[in-house]
Parts: sequence; C-alpha cells; structure tokens
Amino acid sequence: MPQRRILFHMEKFPFLMATILLVAIISFRAVGQQPNNTPMSFTGEIMDNECAAQGSHNAMSQKEGFKSAKDCTVGCVKAGGQFVLYALNKTTYQLDDQEKPSDYAGQKVTIIGTYDGATKTIHVQSIQSVP
Repeated sequence: MPQRRILFHMEKFPFLMATILLVAIISFRAVGQQPNNTPMSFTGEIMDNECAAQGSHNAMSQKEGFKSAKDCTVGCVKAGGQFVLYALNKTTYQLDDQEKPSDYAGQKVTIIGTYDGATKTIHVQSIQSVP
C-alpha cells in the first residue's frame, strides 16, 4: 500500500508544478504592470509622436519645410500630435504632462519622473536640458 500512495502522489506532481508555475507567472506579470512610484531618470529628445515613430524629423521636415527639430516638433503638436520623449535607446515614452515639454521641443533633455510600464507613460516631475 505505501508504494501505491507514492505513485498516486507522483501522478499529481506534474499538475501541482504546472499550477505553481502558472501562479508565479501571473504574479510576476501583475507586478510588472503596476506603476513604479520611484522617480527615475530618462534621457532623450522631446519630439512629437509622429516623428518619434519614424525615429527622426527628416520626412516631416522635408514634407512641411521645417528648418529645425524644434519647429518640426512644435508644428506637429499644433497639428494634433503629442509631445513624447524619444529616448537614447530608441524607445518612445508618452508624457502625461503636455505643458512642460513645450519649452524643450526638439531638445535633448533628462526627465525625472515615475514610469507606468503598462501605458509606457512617464509621469513628469521635472525636465532639464542636456548640453
């Protein structure tokens, strides 16, 4: 009879391990989607969302005749775009504050803020120009 009990428990073992693994994966995903309340530093260029999606102002500047990154960014935002941070790692981050970035349009900056990974949004606390 003891051998039969051991076999019975061994048959349940894969199911138990799969359940534990599933719970662990769900827990890690939930933690990864929560907003990070610790201020972080992000460096890149304040751009409009259209140019950031293309990785540069080239196409829009040629099309619209913009002379600088600032002119392009401001023009695209006036036309309905949004300010974003196009980071050095070529990642585009949404910015929750659309007022502060206007003074830094087309410039390389460092933003201090908290990050919400689920929406790829930086909750802007401060912006500083980078030389």
